[in-house]
Amino acid sequence: MSGGTKPIVVGISGASGAVLGVRLLDVLAGLGIESHLVMTRSAQVTLAHETDLKVADVHARASVVHSVDNIGAAISSGSFPTAGMIVAPCSIRSMSEIATGVTSNLLTRAADVVLKERRRLVLLVRETPLHLGHLRSMTQVTEMGAIVMPPVPGFYVRPESVDDIVDHTIGRALDLFGIDAGIFRRWTGARMPSPGRD
Repeated sequence: MSGGTKPIVVGISGASGAVLGVRLLDVLAGLGIESHLVMTRSAQVTLAHETDLKVADVHARASVVHSVDNIGAAISSGSFPTAGMIVAPCSIRSMSEIATGVTSNLLTRAADVVLKERRRLVLLVRETPLHLGHLRSMTQVTEMGAIVMPPVPGFYVRPESVDDIVDHTIGRALDLFGIDAGIFRRWTGARMPSPGRD
């Protein structure tokens, strides 16, 4: 599966849903795909509120960990080859920085690099409801080449747990990179009733 797959940058911002980034790191590791993690300080706070994990536990799941302040990291340059980046979850602040190109940390700088190099950027934007400013930023970043993918549950697969919902989201995000993680049940079409006889 990972034969020719370049590294994937994983950004974890301070929006709710830290488990999305954690699960993404686990899946990439299971597939043998190198991950480069950058986590904001707000993400560390969210992680503590939403899980029993420590920051070190998340770092241990990544192939390479970059400090959010290290603007000299490999992922801050387009000459470092990657398949792209997934920000999971993506806060409105991070998305807005990416949309304007005015970046303040390594997470948003790395995303900016992905866009300028015309690589895949997937933003799991976690906010609701949305005001017009949010929607305009979504439009702007989409016009720049990113994919805005709010982690919306697919209830048609009848999830039985939060883990099922998370796996569906992460699996669909990796689909956008041409990676079949094999972690969720796909829709195969509706079963129509057999036609009756007259």
